[in-house]
Amino acid sequence: MKKLFFVLAAILFMNMPMQFHAACQQKNVEGLPVEINAVGGKNHVQGIALDKDAGKMYFSFTTSFVVTDLQGNVLGSIDRIQGHLGAMVFNPEDRKVYESLECKDDEIGKGLSDFAKGRSLFYVAIIDVDKIDKVGIDVENTEIFKTVCVKDAVRDYRDSVMVGSRELPHRYGCSGIDGVAIAPKIGKASGKNFLYVAYGIYGDVDRSDNDCQVLLRYDIQKLNKLAKPVRFGEFDETGPERALDKIFINTGNTSYGVQNMAYDPSQRRLFMAVYKGKKPQYRNYSLFAVDFSAKPSTARLTSLYPYDGARRSFVPDSWNGNRHPSQPTHRHPELDSGSPSAWYFKWGSTGICCVGGGLWYFSENYKGSDGRQACRAHLYRWTGGKEPFERL
Repeated sequence: MKKLFFVLAAILFMNMPMQFHAACQQKNVEGLPVEINAVGGKNHVQGIALDKDAGKMYFSFTTSFVVTDLQGNVLGSIDRIQGHLGAMVFNPEDRKVYESLECKDDEIGKGLSDFAKGRSLFYVAIIDVDKIDKVGIDVENTEIFKTVCVKDAVRDYRDSVMVGSRELPHRYGCSGIDGVAIAPKIGKASGKNFLYVAYGIYGDVDRSDNDCQVLLRYDIQKLNKLAKPVRFGEFDETGPERALDKIFINTGNTSYGVQNMAYDPSQRRLFMAVYKGKKPQYRNYSLFAVDFSAKPSTARLTSLYPYDGARRSFVPDSWNGNRHPSQPTHRHPELDSGSPSAWYFKWGSTGICCVGGGLWYFSENYKGSDGRQACRAHLYRWTGGKEPFERL
């Protein structure tokens, strides 16, 4: 009897690795796990980024930055952040994460940036991820976590403008910054990469100058040269005086602008995830794709911004179908062709990452049973249809 037991045990043991390997294979697509889980704290996930070469995933939970392996095991974290971390993108060329960081004393920053005390500053945070080697690493006054000020956004946030007979705060409805992406210069779709930073935009339905998304283009190397280590309680305003380009994309109204964005080089399109707008004259989509191979026009956008007579780079309304059917308009041919460029899609606002080969990770944010905010970075495949992504 004992001999039979040992034989059965040996057979089971020999089969276990094969069974485990098969289970792992079922949960992987082209070498990538279908799902990577991470748990944060009381603040929800803001962005995700995949580091395929190192086998790591990066998560932003508003006031913390978390590094995991592809099985979701935590490898390191930054738990002390001055301000509100937002969207992120990983740059494999210099192995750094670029992330939006807001320090502002308003309803969004309440409880996160109270130390700002009336001052509002916006930064690109540059994180040297290879130096995050433990949980709770202290990054104050180190080369691990540096910031560079986004002066264009600071100016536009602080400015007041006249729209008709009304004086309104915040030029272009600017609420700060959020979405970031790395892509070629718009109109070229190849060559040198740049960092794009999207404005947050207040969704006020009673003003007419907040219906475009605003993107700033920056030279990545120059940002690194200007970036400074963080000293808590201090507000450094070092940064480029102006962006290389300020690009306006006429999507129609959103709530707080582009939350996350990612560039797909195979499609030459920039995908922008937003919180849906509330103006009744629009269809209020939640996901847009911008053709980066098309050169934007340069014009004075006085019809959109009567207070701004400068010539601006402008991407025309590719989403005429975003107008509500009750409004006089026509549907854009691209929306009728079966290859739309605007969709209602549930995910993307809390994290979007283009992997390549038609694969994407989307953040599916949720609250765990213990009350902590968490994220499922789940793998999707691009379909190109009216349902743009298929959950794997």
